[in-house]
Amino acid sequence: MTTERALRGAPPHRLLDSLRVNLARHVAALSVDLLLVDYGLTSLRPVEPVQARTGVQHVALGSGPAGRAFATQQPYLSGGDGPTATAFLPVTVRGERCGVLVVVLPSDRATTPGSIEDLVHIAETLGHALRVADRHTDLYRRTRRTRPLSVAAEMQWGVLPGRSCTGAEFDLHAYWEPSYTSGGHVLDWCVTEEELTLVVANGTGPGTRSALVSNLALNALRNARRAGLDLVGQASLTDQALYGQHRGERSLSALLLSFARPTGEVRVVDAGSPTVWRLRGGVTERIELERQLPLGMFEDTVYATQRLSVLPGDRLVFVACDQGEDTPDGDDDALDRSVGPAVDRTRNVPGRDAPQTVVRALREAPGTMPDHVLVLCLDWHGRGPGAERREPADEDARTI
Repeated sequence: MTTERALRGAPPHRLLDSLRVNLARHVAALSVDLLLVDYGLTSLRPVEPVQARTGVQHVALGSGPAGRAFATQQPYLSGGDGPTATAFLPVTVRGERCGVLVVVLPSDRATTPGSIEDLVHIAETLGHALRVADRHTDLYRRTRRTRPLSVAAEMQWGVLPGRSCTGAEFDLHAYWEPSYTSGGHVLDWCVTEEELTLVVANGTGPGTRSALVSNLALNALRNARRAGLDLVGQASLTDQALYGQHRGERSLSALLLSFARPTGEVRVVDAGSPTVWRLRGGVTERIELERQLPLGMFEDTVYATQRLSVLPGDRLVFVACDQGEDTPDGDDDALDRSVGPAVDRTRNVPGRDAPQTVVRALREAPGTMPDHVLVLCLDWHGRGPGAERREPADEDARTI
């Protein structure tokens, strides 16, 4: 509680300084460093004041004890045979991996029963404090850059909800490339007690023009959802907003889904959507949905929902690609032939690593890697084998 109070009372740009003083007083910490993951998920980078004081350098994501703690999302204790030990603690907020807290302390303190558990809790508290502080300072966003962001990417990172979200029934993780220049991706989610709402959309090409289209679409979707409209209402309002601004010259292929958390029933509006793949048991297959017109293509488009369902243990992988004006004809078919094997590679991969696994596999397939791609992995756990399951009532209902 003392640490939480100290973090709440610290200025946004001084969280680490406050934590350093607090841990020195209560656990005799000799040093406290914070490494944040960069936008491209390639390295862990020290927050600037730490780098200036201690000379701590960035760490490649797959290397060293810090990289291990980040990758496994488990604390790691190094040393302990000598006078000091170093604890590497993942900093994570509701599934969103932010970085690693590095604490050097006397060995006897590190081996005290419950000490690592206490530090794990402190790292989690720090993650939540970072989320709040990030609204009031540029320090942490500057730290996360290995190079400058394009204006379009800055716009995109400013409106997207993040890369991960977890709940009792689900885990979802996303990754997109290029991380520093792309601006056309649309991704959003909302969690309530009974429902997970998810939106995934294809990019509309690079640059600020696409970022403006995506920004308008995302805010229209959120406006409709927060007004209490259902998926059809959300799609219709967004369709009208895009058409009203661009008169059909710029449209957005999107997939809107609402998952009932207790049952796994899913309502879907497919507006010319990204592809969806399912891993169930030993089978990987594409889910064929009834596509409707993309958002903003024509005035007053009428949308309808489909009803599907997911089972505990299902993994859904959404692949959204750049659909810019210069996309060559025939690329979609070649990409589809590569996506299935790429998705299949995630079978034994944790959900947090699945999107990057898909992107790497697409990159290895000659001639099929799109310039801009977003991959989202949703692992559905459900509410246990005893959860009530109801079959959809609609005549056109199908089961994923």
